[in-house]
Amino acid sequence: MSNNEETNNFQVVHHAYSPLEAITEAKRCLHCRVPQCVKGCPIGNHIPDFIHELSKGNIGSAMAVINETSNLPAICGRVCPHEKQCQGHCILAKKGKPIKIGRLEAFIADFDTDMNLTREMIPQKTRGRVAVIGSGPAGLTVAGDLARKGFAVTIFEGQEEPGGVLMYGIPEYRLPKDVVRKEIAKIQALGVDFKLNCLVGRNGVTVDSIFADGYDAIFMGTGTALPQELKGVPGATLRGVSQSTDLLHNVNAFNEGAIGREMVPLREGEKVGVIGGGNVAMDAARTAIRLGADVTVIYRKTQEEMPAIESEYNDAVKEGVKFVWQTNAVEFIGDGNKNKKEERLKAVRLAGPDGEHVEPYDRIFLAIGSRPASRIVSTTNGIDVDEKGYVIVKDRPCGMTTRPGVFAGGDVVHRPQTVVLAMKAAQMVAEGIAQYVDAIKLLRDIGMKEI
Repeated sequence: MSNNEETNNFQVVHHAYSPLEAITEAKRCLHCRVPQCVKGCPIGNHIPDFIHELSKGNIGSAMAVINETSNLPAICGRVCPHEKQCQGHCILAKKGKPIKIGRLEAFIADFDTDMNLTREMIPQKTRGRVAVIGSGPAGLTVAGDLARKGFAVTIFEGQEEPGGVLMYGIPEYRLPKDVVRKEIAKIQALGVDFKLNCLVGRNGVTVDSIFADGYDAIFMGTGTALPQELKGVPGATLRGVSQSTDLLHNVNAFNEGAIGREMVPLREGEKVGVIGGGNVAMDAARTAIRLGADVTVIYRKTQEEMPAIESEYNDAVKEGVKFVWQTNAVEFIGDGNKNKKEERLKAVRLAGPDGEHVEPYDRIFLAIGSRPASRIVSTTNGIDVDEKGYVIVKDRPCGMTTRPGVFAGGDVVHRPQTVVLAMKAAQMVAEGIAQYVDAIKLLRDIGMKEI
């Protein structure tokens, strides 16, 4: 981070292996006949194979193994819930000493990038043209997979820099933006083009206009850009009640030097509440702690029911975040300013196991979920959504919406998930897109109309 002069609390918490440490750790792998680690990986990484190559010092070969199944290993190695997935399934976990699979994956990806090892043989882009809307985990995965299959891919991204939630929604201390940029550069090296500052659904850019430009298929990987609001709670519009995603976005922009510290909606020493129990809540709470706030997470269920990654919760506790369980905010209380537009939050009425009480807070950040924007589906015909706005897709070809040629995957279909689960869905959809484009081209070649 460039702002360490102000605080060193944003230093990266990922501890990278040295080559000797990585190879030594890789040599601990038992190479099980039935590797449970692979079963625990949503995208089916060939974990024993890349660990075996690493154990021999063949880092380029290890990277080639990873590239067979993953487009974003440096990211997955840092932000995946390994204790629930690959690492948690490692047979050595029973003795409390699982192979540190995530750290090994990140090491291999980082080393490959720093040494510029990988030179992939990419086929000519003659199989078809595909547009990808959104450059988050799902969009980048589809783009990388299809580029490797011989498709010409263009990503349409509304922000000035690609990455989506990877760039704007995950704190710097968990996922350095330099790592994201390097992974995206690898996607570009596959021949993927990027159209930035191009928001589909605005300024005449629509699904229809993209098809008119000659694309054979379109993938929607737009995620869930709109945060959920607290409905029916008095005072929810007071100044000082805002979204956790706004805090994370602004802090990331501050870390990048794009905005000043005064634009970050939090002051040192303030008492802050974060409402929610997912990973976004943990990110917001730990970010607020790093900005010098007194932070309490308010969650409506028990600790056991909290969806956040356990390691994220444990780290938050170590860093000083407090938690209250089975508690709801039933009213936000203002400071009494007669100008209602200027009235600020002063306290929150909480309802918990011991009844109701009023607790003073300077700020509340909401982290109660998100939902899709309707910008794209409202500017075209034929794309059906469910009652909550999530896109409806088919099983065959995998991921196709109710409009032929338009596919969707990731959070915009499956509700907010982890990075790797969005990637898993995207991999399946990429195969569906390839099947669809091949089929329509075959129908054209034999003189039949598309179905």
